[in-house]
Amino acid sequence: MALGYVRPARPEDAAEIARIQVATWRVAYRRMLPRHVLDDLDEAWIAERWSASIAQPPSPRHRVLVSVEQAEQSYLVGFAASGPADEQALAPEEAPLPDDVAAVTDLLVEPRWGRRGHGSRLLAAAVDLWREDGFAFAVAWAYDGDAATRKFLGSAGWAPDGAGRALDVEDMLVYQLRLHVDLTAAPDPAEEP
Repeated sequence: MALGYVRPARPEDAAEIARIQVATWRVAYRRMLPRHVLDDLDEAWIAERWSASIAQPPSPRHRVLVSVEQAEQSYLVGFAASGPADEQALAPEEAPLPDDVAAVTDLLVEPRWGRRGHGSRLLAAAVDLWREDGFAFAVAWAYDGDAATRKFLGSAGWAPDGAGRALDVEDMLVYQLRLHVDLTAAPDPAEEP
């Protein structure tokens, strides 16, 4: 397990968050999304969006967290973004989700830093904050072909909730399924430290 920690993102983290997002997407989704879509990702434009999300979140319940690897130097290695479930969390033609549902918009760890506990720390920190914010449930979309994300969330108790959707990416349909977790459930004693 790596030495690391999670903290709230700062505006000066935006460029590194964008770099991590682009690098991770290009590796993790290279077989799911058209290559030219991944090649054309505009890191500077993405950084501007992250800067705005961090500096002026839509509500106090919208959060961006970063995971930091500690060594001789500290490295930003992953991030998570979430907030109250909005229209982006919905399946087609679905009614709005209740106010007590959090939605993960991003949870990424750069592949070269994977399997070192960063994703688990990000998810645990997010769950703690969701509970503080009064959320009872959380949802996250995963690409149907993204076995790693489904396995990671599944190992933390997330399960498909039956919702699905297809994203039209350059005339290619990319299927997603939605996972959910009950935040009010008591932790499994076997998972306690």
